[in-house]
Amino acid sequence: MNTDRRRLFQLFKYVVYALLTANIFIFFSEEWAAAPHRFTNGVEWKDMIEAFAATIDTASWVVLLLMFELETYILDDSHFTPKVTWSLHGLRAICYAFIVYSFYGYLIKLLFVLGATPMAGVTELCTLAGGEWDYAVDLDEYAVITTANCLTLSSANSFIQFTGLTALVDQPGYTDIVRLAWVDVINAAVWLLVVLVLEFDVRLQEHSLLKGAALTFSNISKYVLYSSLFLAAIYWGFKGDFVDFWDAFLWLVAFIFIEMNVFDWRQESIDQQQELIRPAR
Repeated sequence: MNTDRRRLFQLFKYVVYALLTANIFIFFSEEWAAAPHRFTNGVEWKDMIEAFAATIDTASWVVLLLMFELETYILDDSHFTPKVTWSLHGLRAICYAFIVYSFYGYLIKLLFVLGATPMAGVTELCTLAGGEWDYAVDLDEYAVITTANCLTLSSANSFIQFTGLTALVDQPGYTDIVRLAWVDVINAAVWLLVVLVLEFDVRLQEHSLLKGAALTFSNISKYVLYSSLFLAAIYWGFKGDFVDFWDAFLWLVAFIFIEMNVFDWRQESIDQQQELIRPAR
């Protein structure tokens, strides 16, 4: 890759990283708007992870992504002093703690959604118009039921109410919300497995051991995991949740860059080893 193409590639890579950073604020705005509907008495500290799971998750992943970029591309092998190594490991450990915490938040949200129950006595949505009831448009989106929008929100004659909330949805909408909640949980779990494999790659590469059976295991694992993430992105795309689709797409692109960094790092190590064993003329 010549200098100009490499610079263009790096520019594209950091634009993707910048877009992922912007997604933190997009998710925060969505969850902030949904919080008053989901937590009618206000968001307490114990509710933060459930209320802002996507925001916390995305922010943690962005920091983790930058840590991987430092370790696999920006920093040279000579820069990995004990202090630098422990600093990187410490920051990543904090990110992993928040990512696991976010995964817990997705689980709590799924359990909340699964706890919804059929609502008796309501056969027409317009009977609830007046500003006290909300309709769940999406997993994290609610609309106040009014006389102006009640007929457009749903024409069903039976509804499902979310436990503890003055919020409801019809059966088809509830099915979509449950599926989206499951996709969030599965997607978060798969990403945890991805970084475990990537950590495995980086640790082995630091000791020039990423080869043979270890490399084969890594490649097969990542093929399965990335395929699962791609399917989740497609599902979000078809369900019309553009923000989730766009975020999933960007993360796949970003981690392709990290994979390329590891590949180049491994190739440089192989070239250096060959130089050392090449006989002098």
